[in-house]
Amino acid sequence: MYSFQPNCWSEHEELEVVMLCAPSKWDVPDLKTAENVQWSAAVHHARALENFLAFKDVLENAGVTVIDYAQELPAQAQQLSEQLLHRYFVRDLACVFGKVILPGAAGISMRRPEYVQAHELLEKWFPKSYRHIKDPRTALEFGDVLILNKDAVLINIGVRTTIEGVECVKEDIFKAGFSEIAIIDLPRQSDTLHLDMNCNVAHKDLVMAKSFMRYFPVHVLTPQSTRFDMTATFLKRHGFDVYWLDKYNTIPDINFLNLNPETLLISKKATKQPFKNHPLLQKKNIIEIDVTELEKGGGGIRCMTLPLVRKK
Repeated sequence: MYSFQPNCWSEHEELEVVMLCAPSKWDVPDLKTAENVQWSAAVHHARALENFLAFKDVLENAGVTVIDYAQELPAQAQQLSEQLLHRYFVRDLACVFGKVILPGAAGISMRRPEYVQAHELLEKWFPKSYRHIKDPRTALEFGDVLILNKDAVLINIGVRTTIEGVECVKEDIFKAGFSEIAIIDLPRQSDTLHLDMNCNVAHKDLVMAKSFMRYFPVHVLTPQSTRFDMTATFLKRHGFDVYWLDKYNTIPDINFLNLNPETLLISKKATKQPFKNHPLLQKKNIIEIDVTELEKGGGGIRCMTLPLVRKK
């Protein structure tokens, strides 16, 4: 049990508490093995752990409370957890919608054990906030979700999240206080695996997105009705301009994290020019973090963090 209660209404307000998880104890020795576990390159555990600890230090030095959930597992569960390669991508496991925690459901069977382990802890820590989903067999990974503001949520259905998964949680999202859920259906390919590999909130009123997304409609759900909008129209109605990117390096360029309204944490490998070119981003405090070894697992800084409290 923790003294705080989960509270998160956006992607950009000041981060106060976050859940992380250290990488597993394994090396991934060669490219063939990496491809078989759906990673992009061989990974050395020692370097991955060094990346993780440096990232954790940056968060803690900024005043963020960091919880490494694997350290709080029972001994037997820890032994299994240490062997789960994907466990440090905690964003997918659950999401705080307002004051409610909704658990995810793994889109691939290899990840199911970490979901079960993390959910048991979250329910233990926050019994008043945690909600069980109706059908845990449906796929819903929260890398496919952006909480735009206190009114609107954007969700991608694709490689790892199904429409059935969204149907299971939509009523809970509305009950949490959100008035609209927009569903987008992005291409099912490796560089569009999750929504946060295609777009991200970069400022209180700016979304950074791959330019192809301008051609995609969204299906907008409310508690009373449904309709269709184009992506930019939906975002504009909720106060966001879109910064379209024609060139990008998917994970380091788009998978960044808002530390607070003035500060972005970005990968050391990120292309810096987009952050220098846009007038709303020129004044941002940009903190570069070396997560090169961790990114070989197929995700970036945002994928590695589960915000539990953001100052409203």
